[in-house]
Amino acid sequence: MGHWPDKYVIGLTGNLAMGKSLVRRMLEHLGAYSLDVGGLAYQAMAPGAPAYKPAIQTFGLWILDAEKRVDRAKLDAVAFSHPEALRRREALTQPLISRALDTLIGRARHRVVVVEAIDLLEGYLADKVDAIWVVNASPENQIARLVSSGLSEWEARKRIELQNPQADKLSRATVVIQNDGTPEQTWAIVQAEWNRLGAQLGFAQAPEEAKTIPVMAPPVAGKLDIKEVAIRRGMPRNAEEIAALLTQLTGKPHTRMDVMTAFGQKSYMLAQADGQNVGIIGFQVENLVTRVDQILVRPDALIPAVVTGLIEAVESSSRELQSEIGFLFLPQNAPRAMLEILTGLGYTLRTLEQIKVPAWREAARESQPPNTVIYAKQLRAERVLKPL
Repeated sequence: MGHWPDKYVIGLTGNLAMGKSLVRRMLEHLGAYSLDVGGLAYQAMAPGAPAYKPAIQTFGLWILDAEKRVDRAKLDAVAFSHPEALRRREALTQPLISRALDTLIGRARHRVVVVEAIDLLEGYLADKVDAIWVVNASPENQIARLVSSGLSEWEARKRIELQNPQADKLSRATVVIQNDGTPEQTWAIVQAEWNRLGAQLGFAQAPEEAKTIPVMAPPVAGKLDIKEVAIRRGMPRNAEEIAALLTQLTGKPHTRMDVMTAFGQKSYMLAQADGQNVGIIGFQVENLVTRVDQILVRPDALIPAVVTGLIEAVESSSRELQSEIGFLFLPQNAPRAMLEILTGLGYTLRTLEQIKVPAWREAARESQPPNTVIYAKQLRAERVLKPL
């Protein structure tokens, strides 16, 4: 038994560009509660957050961008170039992250929790988790992924050289996830390990259940005569359906592989009426913030029951993952009917400047697609990383 009673906590690690976040997302799809230690650390260094001033005092004003925020790229560059700088950065955030993890894991409803941390085995978490899962990939793929993220090959190799050897992590692994193939192949490996864990702990993956919403309102001219709406979670088994609906509603071709790749970053909910897929919502819950970047409904199905069903499914999933705020990024020309439904559900039009919590504002800034507006709704009254 690890540090957290009644929880089975997987420490997920691996060096840069191995695909840790992809595997963490997959485990979340399968029913785990997941946390990203690196993301929480940067929340702790947001303006007004507890580690903001100490970070400036430690590294200097040069780590700030034009808007006085800690520039993650600048801080990463120095931390991954000098082991002592990495140690100092960790010292700033470790006590805060430790308390946040205790709070979040303690109140999670999930039996299995996944904690992603690149320095898991080098820090205090190694002795607290129940199992160590290491994500591995070939050096060629590792370098290619870093280069595709914007680094030069020299910078990529330099960062890899400064890390502790991947072999050290592999030698301590309870489970190794090899991530050199397609997302579909990696999913199969993760699914198999999840099934083994379920057999070990005595739980089975819950069957997919659709939430059904009866439609009591009379038919509307020009709309489908919908009697009930079923909301289903997007999974690999219905990736073809998701791709077909996205193709239909966006006018751009989507394939099963596109959807499987997207699963590494986001989740989907599908709305079905009379045996037809009529709406879809794409969202991500990361570092206690929910971001909805797609909400698409067939024009003939744009009724409150469909939109409400999709939004409430996202909110339910978000609360399970302890999200504090929900952001919906909508096209500037979004249908008026859609906006009226969202307003009725408690979402309010906000500019970035009107989002007062720095960590929330930064999350919205990083995620907002071009030519969109932000609708926001607070999902939890209390916060984990409160500002000073």
